[in-house]
Parts: sequence; structure tokens; C-alpha cells
Amino acid sequence: MYMESAQAVGRAKRAAFYLRITPFDPDPEPQLIELRQMAAERGYEVVAEFIEKVSATKAKRPALDRLLADARRGHFDLVIVWSCDRIGRSTRHFLDLLVELHRLHIEFSSVRDGIDTGGPQGGALVQLTSALAGLERSLTSERVRAGMRRARLDGQHIGRKPLELDCAAICLDRHNGHSLQQIAKDHRISTATVQRVLKKQPSKPFDESV
Repeated sequence: MYMESAQAVGRAKRAAFYLRITPFDPDPEPQLIELRQMAAERGYEVVAEFIEKVSATKAKRPALDRLLADARRGHFDLVIVWSCDRIGRSTRHFLDLLVELHRLHIEFSSVRDGIDTGGPQGGALVQLTSALAGLERSLTSERVRAGMRRARLDGQHIGRKPLELDCAAICLDRHNGHSLQQIAKDHRISTATVQRVLKKQPSKPFDESV
């Protein structure tokens, strides 16, 4: 369902701040000062501040997850960050975030980078962002496929390493009265694998009961 803009209902835009701090940069105040200054200059109502305490390489970002959850509930009209590298783990992740926010009719602004999807060129910027995100995904996928093709040509195995089983030893253990669980533990395999090995043996089948 389309969300009405703040201007359409005659109220100030509701802004949410997203900040990321690290052990090397633990004080959020410098970022907050600039974010609050932008909000005050533009007449935004600040309704939420999400502060992330992780390094740039960490995949899990609880504060960002909460921000996106609130965005889907329509709790604010725009997201403001100090810098784009504070919210995106990578270029593709950042582009995907912009596209997701646009889909939710939420604007995005970056103080340091001068990005504002709510401005006159905001629609064109988001369209370009969407195209770049798709291009990044395609290039990544093609690089992976090319790498796999090259590895196969070089005789390298692709995928999980085949399980090496000593079928004779498994059958002998079973013949000596070991339980399926004990055999599985001794050979570091599952009981299902033990049963599969026993069933494939051409010799007289063993009793596979526990």
C-alpha cells in the first residue's frame, strides 16, 4: 500500500538516524552533531536513533535489522546517515538498501556524501542505483561461474569433498556385533550412512536393528 508523503498530510518529515561506531571510533556524538544539525536545518522531526556497535566487516547488524523492521511498519519517512560506508557492508549491500528503502517510500540522505533521494533528482538516482545493484549481482554471479569452470578445467573438485568410507571395516564391525550408533561414532559418520553401506554390500546382509 502506498504511504502518503509527509508534505501531503501537512506535517514535518519523520527522520530516523543510523550510526555505526567501532572499537576504534567508539563515540557516536560527532556523527550525532552533524545529523541533528541537518535535521534542524530542514525541519525534520527526529523519531528514532539506531546506533550500531560493530566493525564494517560484520555481517550481523541488529540495529540495522531493527531500522528496516520499523521502516516496513512506516514509523518514519526518511533515514539519515553520516556517511554511506556507515550503513553498507559493501557496495552491493548499500545499493540493495537504497532500493529497499525506495520500495518502502522512505527517503535516504547522507551528510558527508551529499546523497539525497528525496531531492529533485532522487527518482533518477534510485533508478540508477537499482540498475547498478542488478549489474553488481550479475557480475558477481558470472565471476563465480567463471571461477568454477576454470577450476573444472584444471581438474579441481567443485563442491563438498566426497565422503571417504572404509566399507569393509564398517561391515566387519557390524559382523562383530557393534551397534549402528557405535559404528557411526567410531567412523565419524551418521547411522544413516552406516545403514546405506551395509545395504550395498554383496555379502549376506547383517541385522541392522539397534
